[in-house]
Amino acid sequence: MKRIKIKELLATAPTGQPVAVHGWVRSFRNSQFISINDGSTLQNLQAVVELNALGEDTLKRITTGACISVSGDLVASLGKGQAVEVKVKNLEILGDCDPEAYPLQLKNRPSLEYLREIAHLRSRTNTFSAVMRVRHAMAFAVHKFFNDRGFYYIHTPVITGSDAEGAGAMFRVTTLDPAKPPLDDQGHIDYKEDFFGRETNLTVSGQLEGETYALALGEIYTFGPTFRAENSNTTRHLAEFWMIEPEMAFYDIQDNMQLAQDFLQFLTRYALDNCAEDLEFLNKRALEEDQAKPQEQRSELTLIDRLKFVAENDFQRLSYTEAIDILRNSNPNKKKKFQFLIDEWGTDLQSEHERYLVEKHFKKPVILYNYPANIKSFYMRQNEDGKTVAAMDVLFPGIGEIIGGSQREERYDRLVKRVKELGLPEKDLWWYLELRKYGSAPHSGFGLGFERLILFVTGMTNIRDVIPFPRYPGNAEF
Repeated sequence: MKRIKIKELLATAPTGQPVAVHGWVRSFRNSQFISINDGSTLQNLQAVVELNALGEDTLKRITTGACISVSGDLVASLGKGQAVEVKVKNLEILGDCDPEAYPLQLKNRPSLEYLREIAHLRSRTNTFSAVMRVRHAMAFAVHKFFNDRGFYYIHTPVITGSDAEGAGAMFRVTTLDPAKPPLDDQGHIDYKEDFFGRETNLTVSGQLEGETYALALGEIYTFGPTFRAENSNTTRHLAEFWMIEPEMAFYDIQDNMQLAQDFLQFLTRYALDNCAEDLEFLNKRALEEDQAKPQEQRSELTLIDRLKFVAENDFQRLSYTEAIDILRNSNPNKKKKFQFLIDEWGTDLQSEHERYLVEKHFKKPVILYNYPANIKSFYMRQNEDGKTVAAMDVLFPGIGEIIGGSQREERYDRLVKRVKELGLPEKDLWWYLELRKYGSAPHSGFGLGFERLILFVTGMTNIRDVIPFPRYPGNAEF
């Protein structure tokens, strides 16, 4: 008999029809009632075994965590909490689970920190199965949004010779012997002897390569893994994470901001419409977590309210200069409540400043634009004031910056001058500069860290808990 997923069975009218279910045991009560979950839904299915129908040896093997196959009749449930159950006729143990060694027992509620140590098993908990189902839905929604708008999905390289951000925090890729690398005449490592014949690294962004295709296909997006070798042990940073990076020809900064708003509102609406069961569970979990905090640290909005807050409100747009004026004159700044005080134009904003603008001042998502050139990347279009660039950041409640982007500098002479000012290697960027020589066009783009999005949508508080196997300083387990 063909297996039917539990999610489908729970929505089926019971008529005594024969069904087959495979899944993992969540609990087994009174040698009769088996609670089974197969990952298709947060809800468990109850399977009822007739007393004395199974031998003692089989009963002993029906333990929490064991994998079983059950076939029988789907009937109306007499118990509370479920509409249907399976009256078992046949049961097979597919995989045993030692109840003494299994770390996910019902009587214990392991901490998130502990679950990171057993990341190969944490997906069997309600919290992580819910997070990963939401993650899947959001990945699908990303592709749907861009596909429905005529964008092309481009796979940019994971191994690259460029440093898009100019920050230098990169993982090197090499086949050279680290103990005895070949040296050139100056005593430097001779990368001509390396696999690719040059120095290479894992990508920090697909943006530069994405621009080459935007200037041929019009509108493209990338969605893939990126890597930053920053020694950041925080709740918001990973060494390996996924980035969504659209690049659009003929878009100015205003078009770019509108696309970012449309994109984020589409994603939050998609989550509300398609992940209701998991979001209700995560909302309840976030409320319980919030109650344990001091009053001043508690969120003003629930998880679901925050999603509606984004989906239903136009984003406030204001310049960096306007934001600095607001922050400089704010009570937290005057009373020295900010950890980083705002006292002059040109300061790089911190998360506390971004959240103040969103949660306290405007009470809606915010898009800041026209940032000081000296705190932004080389490729951003220089404004005519000589001080700012056409950059934009989207700020969200509870998280701060969620999107960063800009209109790209399309003028060859301006871009070359900026590269030289920053001392960037022109020889590595020759192809990027050439785009401005052969049919250059105004164009824009932005980047959204996928895990930052999942943090926001699920209400989780540590980015290490929204990716299946987190990579961060000191940890590459699993």
